[in-house]
Amino acid sequence: MNMEMALQVIDKMRLPNGAYTASLSKDYNYVWIRDVVYTVLPFLHDRSERYEKAYHALFDLFKDYEWKIDIHTEQKPVYLFEYIHSRYSTDLKEIDVEWGHAQNDAVGAFLWGVGEGIKYGRKVIRDEADLRIVQKLVHYLECLQYWQAEDNGMWEENIELHASSVGACVAGLRAVKILVHVPEDLIRKGEETLRFLLPRESETKEVDLALLSLIFPYRLVDRSTALTIVQKVSERLERERGCIRYEYDHYYNEGNEAEWCFGFPWLGLCYSELGMNDKANEYVEKTLRNIPENWEVPELYIGGKNEANGNTPLAWSVALSYLFLTRVQTFQTAIPSSSL
Repeated sequence: MNMEMALQVIDKMRLPNGAYTASLSKDYNYVWIRDVVYTVLPFLHDRSERYEKAYHALFDLFKDYEWKIDIHTEQKPVYLFEYIHSRYSTDLKEIDVEWGHAQNDAVGAFLWGVGEGIKYGRKVIRDEADLRIVQKLVHYLECLQYWQAEDNGMWEENIELHASSVGACVAGLRAVKILVHVPEDLIRKGEETLRFLLPRESETKEVDLALLSLIFPYRLVDRSTALTIVQKVSERLERERGCIRYEYDHYYNEGNEAEWCFGFPWLGLCYSELGMNDKANEYVEKTLRNIPENWEVPELYIGGKNEANGNTPLAWSVALSYLFLTRVQTFQTAIPSSSL
């Protein structure tokens, strides 16, 4: 399998401004903040400027809407459109349609990605204006009282308190405290919420694929909690073509819950983070099963059908598959050379 082709597929979704569309499909021809964070992870350690350029694009986006951030560092949003939007047009403008924009995890993910870039020597921050945005986003999360704020969560659905959203904010705040002022109490409140919520995702969901983010990429939870999360996800959410997001998910459900392709490599990355290499290796073949010759990995397989949906390729699916297989290839030499 040609691993470089994965990066070429991701490049097809790269925009002139440096950001990425979620997919080449007409339904997903948008820029989601969170999707960009995950999509550029393969470029964190390479010599290209793709990682930096993606964050520069997002910084420019935030500057365009700095007036909105300023308002909501002083008063909480009431209506969904008042939140920092989660989804934008390809020219990074807000879209005037109703949407589940209360996604605190997207802001946390962005801050985490900025801090992670700095940690590995990437020139993510260009000037004082970028630092100013980082500081204001910290104040934004503080104004929201993110540690007790109900939001739409990673899947943009029902509003409730999500462990994955609180965790993303904790990870983001920890990551940027070297850059700007982050009150320790602001982080501590989020950590207390996680102790209360975990290993559940929310009041209505005991097990959710979004919880994997607390293991990879955020490396936020202790080993015992991480083991509980991966065990429950493996036992209850794993299916033939991927993982369902949560039980009774209605999205692309035509008799059963949709099976998301990035579930397999994401689980593999989590087991790898835990040093459980034998367990991680079990997900190599499962991941390869969903990768076509052209590396255009779908978003999901429709529940009740062995058929991919139209959001193919999904940038996030390609990125996580590439990250997992290259990690296994590099550190464990577990994939037969004939497979790669």
